[in-house]
Amino acid sequence: MTDLGILTFGIAAVAAIRSTWSPCGLSMLATITPLAERGRGHRFGPTAAWYMLGGTAGGATLGTVMCGLAGAVRWLAPGPTTVEAVATAAAVAVTASDIGFGGVRLPYHRRQVNERWLDQYRPWVYGSGFGWQIGSGLSTYIMTASVYLLVVLAALTAQPLVAFGAGTVFGTLRGSMVFMGGSITSPDALSSFHARFVRAGTSVALVTVAVTVAVAIVAAWSISFWLVVGLAVPGTAVAPWAVRSIVTRGSCQVGATRDTGRAAVPVAD
Repeated sequence: MTDLGILTFGIAAVAAIRSTWSPCGLSMLATITPLAERGRGHRFGPTAAWYMLGGTAGGATLGTVMCGLAGAVRWLAPGPTTVEAVATAAAVAVTASDIGFGGVRLPYHRRQVNERWLDQYRPWVYGSGFGWQIGSGLSTYIMTASVYLLVVLAALTAQPLVAFGAGTVFGTLRGSMVFMGGSITSPDALSSFHARFVRAGTSVALVTVAVTVAVAIVAAWSISFWLVVGLAVPGTAVAPWAVRSIVTRGSCQVGATRDTGRAAVPVAD
């Protein structure tokens, strides 16, 4: 596998983990838990398994799209310098978007899954349905622009199977995150878990930005040492501000509540 392929799978993993959070640090982990499923008269294990399978299917859907893009790039056959230049530019743009530098924000839509499914459908339907939407990466809240970087890098590999595999890994990993809530069996456990989960969100966001920066450096290095220097100098100056920005945005006031069966937890507006 080429270095670009390795970077693609790395971004797939990081983007999937970061995407587990949603606005104000909350996520599907507040919706599918042992506590919530018991309140709905269902079992957590089967629902979570369907959710993960749905995530894998969603990732495979994203992977199919990226597979087509990789095939197109393979047909166009751009030179190595062009490929690395595009990868560098994409990583820099994604990093700027994730830290909000200069007001840069890549477009995304504010959409959450339809919670009415919880009352209208069987567990395998809402489990797999929610999982597919989450696993496809682009159909719900996009918490990190590294999801876009995944698509770009997968296409640039010009290897359809690598692109498909990266998408599937992304979806499977996103879907598997639901099992993190397997210990939530009481309202106290729910509250404690999400307090820790919200706090961890800032660290995960910082790691995600660090990885996209690393991708930019690796791609730039393949072009020119001086390009790396050119990126490192302003990057070093911006780094302290970027850290403060991410930490500040990690603090969020949460107001409303979401019905999770027998317990209610805060949700973002």
